Formats: sequence, C-alpha cells, structure tokens
Amino acid sequence: MQLRWLMTLGERNRPNEPTYADCPPPGQARATALVDDCGQLFPILLHWRQRFGHDVTGYAAQVEADDIERLPPHVTEDWGPDGLRLDTTPGGYVVVSDHRDHDAPPANSVGHQANRPALTTAQGGCP
Repeated sequence: MQLRWLMTLGERNRPNEPTYADCPPPGQARATALVDDCGQLFPILLHWRQRFGHDVTGYAAQVEADDIERLPPHVTEDWGPDGLRLDTTPGGYVVVSDHRDHDAPPANSVGHQANRPALTTAQGGCP
C-alpha cells in the first residue's frame, strides 16, 4: 500500500461555537478525499468551501491506502482530529493546525540559537 493523505470534511454544527468542528470518519463524512501529496488538499478544501458553505474545516492524516472505496479498517476506526486541521477563512485563505505528535526539538535547534549574540568583528579587525 502507498502512503497518501486522507481528508474528511468536518462538521461545524455548534452555532454558539463557530470554530468547533466535528471530525467524522471516512464513510460518515459528507466529503472525503484521498491524494498523493499534502499540497493537493488545498484546492479540494477550497472546492468544498464553494460547494458546502463559506467556512469549512477539513481533517487530514497520512494513511496507507490505495483506494478511497476500500480503506483499511484501522484507518476508519482510528480516525480522529490528531492530524492536520485545515480551516478556510474569509478571502480564500487556509489556516493549517498541526495536531500530530512530534518529538521535542533538539537542544541545538534554531530557536535556541536565536538567543545567542551575533558574531561581530573587533574594532580594527578583519571581517
């Protein structure tokens, strides 16, 4: 099986909580997409926005699957909001929130280096 991206259309069904969206599993969602590359999710999400309403949410995760019609049982059983959340916003923008588990960054990451003073040359020294 090939590693691909699966996305389902979230349901914003709480009017008093406009940013809340249920994460229905494939087979229960109003729309589902299976693509080879994460970048292919964006035009699909914008198409869903045109078709289903002005603000939509998609939930996406990498899965091993070859056919959207025959997804492995563990994919649908374990489906949840612990992948990428893609929200459309006014103006056609998409906000991506990454809810995947990640390891802590290494101690020598760029974030830690940002607090170090910049190297400078001494007065009269060669650059």
